Amino acid sequence: METVLSVFKRTYHVDLRDVDFTKKLKLSALFGYLQDIASLASIDLGYGIETLEKKYGVAWILTRIRVDIDRLPKWDEEILIETWPLEPGKIEFDRDFLVKDANGKTIIRAISKWVIMDIKERKIKRSELINIRYPENMTERAIEAKLGRMKDFGQLEVAYKKVIGYSDIDFNGHLNNSKYVDYIMDCFPVAEHKKHSLRSVDLNFMHEALPGDTLILLKDVSKAGEGIIYIEGVNEKDNHAVFRSRLTID
Repeated sequence: METVLSVFKRTYHVDLRDVDFTKKLKLSALFGYLQDIASLASIDLGYGIETLEKKYGVAWILTRIRVDIDRLPKWDEEILIETWPLEPGKIEFDRDFLVKDANGKTIIRAISKWVIMDIKERKIKRSELINIRYPENMTERAIEAKLGRMKDFGQLEVAYKKVIGYSDIDFNGHLNNSKYVDYIMDCFPVAEHKKHSLRSVDLNFMHEALPGDTLILLKDVSKAGEGIIYIEGVNEKDNHAVFRSRLTID
C-alpha cells in the first residue's frame, strides 16, 4: 500500500473464491475490492469507519456507482487498484477508481458517490459535519459521466424473490452493496451468462434492506437487443425501491 497525495493504491490477488465458473472475477468480488480500498483510503486520510463512528456518530454509505469493464481479471491474476476522492459537495462525496493489470493497462474504471449517515437517526448529514480535507484537489475523473437517476422501460417482470438473511448484511446492519450485485446476476440463468459479457453497470441505492425483509427482483429486458437491461429490487413490505440498476452487455 502507498499514498501519493490523494491517490491511494493497493495490489489485489484474484483468489479462487473470487471467481465464477469462467474463472474470471465475479462482479460482487470486484465491488468488494472497491469497497475495501475505499475504506483503506479513508483510513489513510484520517476519516475511516471507526473515526467517523466515534467522533461524529456517522458512517460512510455508498449511494451510486458506475463501473465500466474492458475485461475482468482472471483467477490468480494480480491487479492494482487506484482510488482518489474529489472535493465534496454539500451532501455527497465523489470517489473514483481505476483497476490496472500487471502491465499497467487500465481494465476497469469506476465512479461513485457516498454520503455520511447518522448511525442512530439513520439520516443523511451534510458533508461539512466532518470537515474533510484532502492533500490535493483532484479533478481527473475515471469516467466522464454523471451519475443520475434511472427508470425501467415499462416492461418489468418478476425474476425471483429473496429473503434477506445473516450472510447478506454488513457491519451497519443493512444489505451490503456487493450482495446487490449477486442478486442482479442471479436474475439470469447460467446459460445467459455464458452467452453475454457485462460491459457496464450503473447502480443507485435507494433505501435500506434489513434482515427478514423480502426483496422482489424485477427486470426489464425489452431493450436487451440494444444491449441494455434494467433491474430493480423492491421491498415487499412497503413497495419501496431498494436499488435500481442498468446493465450494458454484449
